[in-house]
Amino acid sequence: MRGRVAAGRNGFTVLRVGCVDLYGLPVTGGSDAVAAYNRGIGHLLRLEQGSLHAVAASVALDPTFALGHAALALLGHELCAPVDVEARLRDAELHARKGTDRERSHVHAVSCHVGGRSDPLVRHLRDFPRDALLLSVAVPTIAFAGVTTVPRDAWEIVERCAPAYGEDWWFGGLLAFVRQEQSRFDEAMELSCRSLDVEPGAGHSAHARSHAHYETGDHRGGLRWMDGWITGAGTHVDSLSHFSWHAALHELSLGDLDAVRRRYESQLLPRPGLGCRNLVDSGSLLWRWAITPGSVRVPGIDAVLRVVDDTLVREPETPFIAMHAAVALCAAEDAAGLATLERSCRSRADRTHAEVVAPLARALRRLVRGDPSGAADALARLQPQLWRVGGSDAQREVVEETRICALLRAGRTAEARVLIERRMDRRPCRRDRWWRAQAALTDTLQGGSGD
Repeated sequence: MRGRVAAGRNGFTVLRVGCVDLYGLPVTGGSDAVAAYNRGIGHLLRLEQGSLHAVAASVALDPTFALGHAALALLGHELCAPVDVEARLRDAELHARKGTDRERSHVHAVSCHVGGRSDPLVRHLRDFPRDALLLSVAVPTIAFAGVTTVPRDAWEIVERCAPAYGEDWWFGGLLAFVRQEQSRFDEAMELSCRSLDVEPGAGHSAHARSHAHYETGDHRGGLRWMDGWITGAGTHVDSLSHFSWHAALHELSLGDLDAVRRRYESQLLPRPGLGCRNLVDSGSLLWRWAITPGSVRVPGIDAVLRVVDDTLVREPETPFIAMHAAVALCAAEDAAGLATLERSCRSRADRTHAEVVAPLARALRRLVRGDPSGAADALARLQPQLWRVGGSDAQREVVEETRICALLRAGRTAEARVLIERRMDRRPCRRDRWWRAQAALTDTLQGGSGD
C-alpha cells in the first residue's frame, strides 16, 4: 500500500499512512508492524505517552523489523526507557541489510549516535530530511538532547530540512522552538498556534508557545493558556511535569507564592518513574522558590533526592543534568556532595563537564560553606560559558538567579541591582521587583553604603 497525502486545516499537511512511515518514506516490514511503529512515532512526535508500547509492539509483530529495533534503542538511550539497547541495535543492524538505502543509513546513524558519534546522523538528514524521528533526535528540545550543544548548529539543521516539510504541523512546532531561541517571539507564537490549531495536543508546539509567553513577560496570558492546555489537550503528553514547571515559573514571576505551592503539591511532587524530570523540573523549582524574597515553608529538596537514581546526582551523564544536580545539592546544602560532583565532572572526557559544570559545583559549594561573595564572583566568570550545558535560557536562568542571591547575601547590592535591572529590561517580573526592594532594604540597614 502507498501513503496518501491530504490537505489539513490552515494548509498543514496530514499524511494517511500505508506501508510508508509518517512522512511517506518506504518502510520494510509487515503491514501490522509498520502501523504499530507509525503509532509509536506519532506519539513521540506529539510527546504523548504510549510511544514505547507501540514501538515494542512493532517488533513483536515482526521480529525482523529493523526500524522498530532502532527506535527502541533510541528510546532506551535517550529517554531511559527499560530497553536492552545493545540487543536492539544488534537486531536493527542485522535486519537492516534487507531494507532500503534509507533504512540502512537510518540504522547506522542510530547506532553511531548511541555510541557517541553523531556525524552520520547529521549526514543522514542531508540525504533524507523527511526522516522525522532522526530530525527530532538531532535537535535539543524537551524530548531529546540533540547532537550539538551549539544552538546555531541545531538551527542550521532545522532550516536545512524546512523545504522538505512545507506547512507540516509537527515541523511547524519544531521551527517555532528554534524561532523562540532566536528571540523571534512573534514568529514562534504564530507557528506554534498554527500547529496547535491542527494538532491541539502537539507537545513541541505547546513547548515553544510556553517559552514565547515567558520570554516576552506575558505571564498572565501564558499561565491562563498553559493551565487550560495541561488539563485539556495536553493531558496525555509525556513529561507533563515540564509544562507544569513552565506554569510555576509564571506564578513565581507574578509573585503568587501560594499558587506555586499549590502547583508543586498537585503537579510537581517528586515520584519514582519521572527520572531526571524530578531534578530538572521539581528540584530546580524548589531552589528558585526558596531564594525568592518572602518565601516561607518551602518544601525541602530531600524528597527529590530520595527518588532520583544516585548516579544522576553523583555521576550525571550530560552537562545539562549535571547543572541541575549541582543546583539540587546546593539546595540541600550538601557541600560534600558538591565536591563529589565536581570531581566526577573533572574526570569526564566531555570538556563541558570539566570546564563549566565542575566550576559551577565549586562555586555553589562556596555558597553552601558561607562564602557568598566568592560564589558570586565564580558564577560571574562562569556565565559566558553557561550556554554550553544545553537546555533553554529559562532553565539556565537558575544560575543567574543564584548569583543574585549570592550578591545579596554578600551585601553587594549595587552589583545585584545591575543584574536585576537587566532582567527587568528583558521582561516585567514582580519577583525581580522584590529582589530590587531587598537590595534597597539591605542598603538602608547598611547605612546607605551599598557595596
